[in-house]
Amino acid sequence: MKCGALFSGIGGFCLGFEGAGFSTAWAVEINEHATATYRRNLPNVRLLDKSVTDVTVSGDRLEPVDVLHAGFPCQSFSQAGERRGFDDPRGKLFYEIIRLISEFGSDKPKVLVLENAPFLRYGEGGAWFLELQRAIRKAGYWFRPENSCELTANELTALPQQRTRLFMVALSMDAFRSGRFEFPTERDLTPKNMRNYIDFDGHAEEEYYLPRENRYFKMISNTVTNRECLYQLRKYEVRAKEPGVCPTLTANMGLGGHNVPFIMNSHGLRKLTEHECLRLQGFPNDFSFPDDVPRAKRYIQAGNAVTVPVAKLLAEKVKVRLEEEGY
Repeated sequence: MKCGALFSGIGGFCLGFEGAGFSTAWAVEINEHATATYRRNLPNVRLLDKSVTDVTVSGDRLEPVDVLHAGFPCQSFSQAGERRGFDDPRGKLFYEIIRLISEFGSDKPKVLVLENAPFLRYGEGGAWFLELQRAIRKAGYWFRPENSCELTANELTALPQQRTRLFMVALSMDAFRSGRFEFPTERDLTPKNMRNYIDFDGHAEEEYYLPRENRYFKMISNTVTNRECLYQLRKYEVRAKEPGVCPTLTANMGLGGHNVPFIMNSHGLRKLTEHECLRLQGFPNDFSFPDDVPRAKRYIQAGNAVTVPVAKLLAEKVKVRLEEEGY
């Protein structure tokens, strides 16, 4: 079974689906730093480094696939953003997914898997979701509110990250007799071991440490009571997470003090490294960044990524549904 990826980022969705036995036929990503990371780690995938608005099925010779997955831009639909929805140019990129599906004609993907911010379901009194539902149905897919579900990483997987994202699965009316789909629900009750992801004792490079003269150093360090916990600066408040819990990793990590998780050890107060963030997102240990990708961009990539084990669980459910129909 083959997948195509739109808005592929550094490949979280792709790695999750590949872990469930799918192969990636092609992927599309416009950000040059993200494509550099993707190519380093998934060198055998045909990657189109261009805007989805410039992609066409015939012009780019896109191979028909069983599954099309897309983590389309969420800033327009995030509760923390300006909430412009489909009025935002980034929000309008959703319609490019619908356009490409139509260009495939009778060879359109059997399954459409989307990921975005949970607030997409509720924004504008539910109008955003109704518009998304209308467009997906018009494209020839079974899709109801039951075809969407909020999945949380630390509930479903061994990862300690409290990360909840909205996943939507639409099934082609040409390929399926109904739109029935079961999302992963089995909780992973394994105790979360943060030391599998974070080096609480070692010495990181100096640039990860907050200088003692920094105005936030005293503010954060004064709240540290447990050196096995993470501490997060949110605006002008320090939030201590309970042991075994990582807060949601965001794209603006590393670009300033806010939202950055910190740890305190004998070497000082430091933020998580971008490699630790990758591990907390479930990327394999051998996944790495090219040397020429700036550190700030690495944090953005990690924060924007689809959590790999969550994508794998979802892919396994998609595979079951395809097999039920004889594919």
